[in-house]
Amino acid sequence: MTTDEQQLIGTWKLLSCVMQDVETGEQTAAWGEHPNGYIVITLGGRWLAVQTADSRKPPHTDDERAAAFRSMLAYSGKYRIAGNEIRIKVDIAWDESWNGTEQVRHYRIEGNLLNIEAAPQPYANFGGRVMRGILTWVREE
Repeated sequence: MTTDEQQLIGTWKLLSCVMQDVETGEQTAAWGEHPNGYIVITLGGRWLAVQTADSRKPPHTDDERAAAFRSMLAYSGKYRIAGNEIRIKVDIAWDESWNGTEQVRHYRIEGNLLNIEAAPQPYANFGGRVMRGILTWVREE
C-alpha cells in the first residue's frame, strides 16, 4: 500500500458536492451550499458513503418521502486502488440500480482535504443527463 493509499484510510466529512454537466460544463451544487455527508474508508477494503442535501426536513407524506429519497445518496462496497483511481464494487445502495456496478472515482489528497471526481454517468436527479461529481472532503479523524 502506498503512502497516498494509506492516507485515504479513515473518515471524511463532505464540504462540497458539485455536479458538472459533461456536455455543457454547467455546474450545480447538488446538495446545496452546506451538504451533509461522510465517507468511511477502511483498511480492510470497505468504502461507505452517505450524502444528503442541506435543507432536508423529516418527511410526513409519500411525496415528502419521495423528495427525501431524491435528496440523498448512500452506497457501500469493496474498493481497490490503482494510481489515483478508486474503483468501488457496489454491494448495497440507496438506489438498487447501483448494486453490482463499479463506481470509478479519481482522487487527490492535499493536506487534510480529499478531492474526488466521479467518472461521468447518467443521473436520474438531473433528468438522465451525463454528469460528473466533483466533491471535496475534509479528514475527520
